[in-house]
Amino acid sequence: MPEVIFPGPEGRLEGRYHPQKDRDAPIAIVLHPHPQFGGTMNNKVVYNLHYAFYNMGFTVLRFNFRGVGRSQGEYDQGVGELSDAASALDYLQSMNSNSKHCWVAGFSFGAWIGMQLLMRRPEITGFVSVAPPANMYDFSFLAPCPSSGLIINGTADRVAPPADTVSLVKKLQEQKGITITHEQMEGAGHFFEEPHMEPMIDHVSGYVKRRLTENSR
Repeated sequence: MPEVIFPGPEGRLEGRYHPQKDRDAPIAIVLHPHPQFGGTMNNKVVYNLHYAFYNMGFTVLRFNFRGVGRSQGEYDQGVGELSDAASALDYLQSMNSNSKHCWVAGFSFGAWIGMQLLMRRPEITGFVSVAPPANMYDFSFLAPCPSSGLIINGTADRVAPPADTVSLVKKLQEQKGITITHEQMEGAGHFFEEPHMEPMIDHVSGYVKRRLTENSR
């Protein structure tokens, strides 16, 4: 797993880059949870999402937001982190110019950033949002949401209560031209502690594989 350092808006960003041999492989970036609450690219959910995408044939990049690990800069309330994510996608695309599919996956705070990135980058064909904190952040910018995706959360999530996730999903499902798939994992908490991690990743993989065969937006 090559460590990479690439330029971000506030200096260097540190990542892990996992390329496929196939030059046309789809690409994905994976975004980590809140930097001020111990979120890093080595978070278990992020790590497992990274490998799930890689095992499905994606070239994958996960990275540390500014001020985390060896990434320069300091926490910026999500504004700078969105710019970091855009820089990470630029970097990934620059190395994989033949890629036809581009996905973004995020966990918690990373899901919020990922869905904002979706609004800025029309080339993103699909998204996976794990435990989006709809209780803490305003998701109303998703009007309309530009691509279909999967939202997955646990019924025992105390950080991002399921009721808020359900109302976010309902709002998005009213939009035309896209399909929002929603999975609730019975008994899972915010971090998908065992035994919930593996079935959650299985749901993600099943969804992404299905989407890749459909070639739909």
